[in-house]
Amino acid sequence: MSSDAIFAIAAALTISICTIAPGISQGKTAAAALESIARQPEAAGAIRNAMIIGMALLESLTIYGLLIAFVLLTKI
Repeated sequence: MSSDAIFAIAAALTISICTIAPGISQGKTAAAALESIARQPEAAGAIRNAMIIGMALLESLTIYGLLIAFVLLTKI
Protein backbone atom coordinates (compact mmCIF):
# COMPACT_ATOMS: atom_id res chain seq x y z
CA MET A 1 0.00 0.00 0.00
CA SER A 2 1.42 3.37 -0.97
CA SER A 3 1.89 6.25 1.42
CA ASP A 4 -0.76 8.26 -0.45
CA ALA A 5 -3.34 5.58 0.26
CA ILE A 6 -2.37 5.47 3.93
CA PHE A 7 -2.74 9.25 4.23
CA ALA A 8 -6.14 9.10 2.51
CA ILE A 9 -7.36 6.36 4.85
CA ALA A 10 -6.03 8.25 7.86
CA ALA A 11 -7.86 11.41 6.75
CA ALA A 12 -11.10 9.48 6.23
CA LEU A 13 -10.86 7.82 9.65
CA THR A 14 -10.02 11.13 11.30
CA ILE A 15 -13.02 12.98 9.92
CA SER A 16 -15.41 10.09 10.50
CA ILE A 17 -14.42 9.56 14.14
CA CYS A 18 -14.30 13.29 14.79
CA THR A 19 -17.86 13.73 13.55
CA ILE A 20 -19.51 10.62 15.00
CA ALA A 21 -18.39 11.07 18.61
CA PRO A 22 -19.43 14.74 18.99
CA GLY A 23 -22.67 14.02 17.15
CA ILE A 24 -23.65 11.39 19.69
CA SER A 25 -22.56 13.65 22.55
CA GLN A 26 -24.56 16.58 21.18
CA GLY A 27 -27.67 14.43 21.03
CA LYS A 28 -27.22 13.35 24.64
CA THR A 29 -26.54 16.95 25.70
CA ALA A 30 -29.66 18.27 24.01
CA ALA A 31 -31.81 15.48 25.48
CA ALA A 32 -30.51 16.15 28.99
CA ALA A 33 -31.02 19.90 28.62
CA LEU A 34 -34.59 19.48 27.38
CA GLU A 35 -35.37 17.11 30.23
CA SER A 36 -33.90 19.58 32.72
CA ILE A 37 -35.92 22.45 31.27
CA ALA A 38 -39.07 20.33 31.44
CA ARG A 39 -38.43 19.63 35.12
CA GLN A 40 -37.49 23.21 36.06
CA PRO A 41 -38.84 25.72 33.52
CA GLU A 42 -37.67 28.67 35.65
CA ALA A 43 -34.03 27.62 35.11
CA ALA A 44 -34.39 27.45 31.32
CA GLY A 45 -32.09 30.42 30.66
CA ALA A 46 -29.18 29.07 32.67
CA ILE A 47 -29.60 25.57 31.27
CA ARG A 48 -29.75 26.87 27.70
CA ASN A 49 -26.61 28.98 28.16
CA ALA A 50 -24.68 26.03 29.59
CA MET A 51 -25.93 23.80 26.77
CA ILE A 52 -24.83 26.27 24.08
CA ILE A 53 -21.34 26.53 25.59
CA GLY A 54 -21.10 22.74 25.79
CA MET A 55 -22.30 22.34 22.20
CA ALA A 56 -19.72 24.89 21.01
CA LEU A 57 -16.93 22.94 22.71
CA LEU A 58 -18.16 19.69 21.15
CA GLU A 59 -18.36 21.30 17.73
CA SER A 60 -14.79 22.57 18.06
CA LEU A 61 -13.65 18.94 18.26
CA THR A 62 -15.25 18.32 14.87
CA ILE A 63 -13.54 21.36 13.40
CA TYR A 64 -10.16 20.22 14.77
CA GLY A 65 -10.72 16.83 13.17
CA LEU A 66 -11.51 18.50 9.86
CA LEU A 67 -8.31 20.53 10.08
CA ILE A 68 -6.27 17.41 10.82
CA ALA A 69 -7.86 15.66 7.84
CA PHE A 70 -6.94 18.61 5.60
CA VAL A 71 -3.36 18.51 6.86
CA LEU A 72 -3.18 14.79 6.12
CA LEU A 73 -4.62 15.31 2.64
CA THR A 74 -2.07 18.01 1.79
CA LYS A 75 0.68 15.42 2.34
CA ILE A 76 -0.63 13.38 -0.60
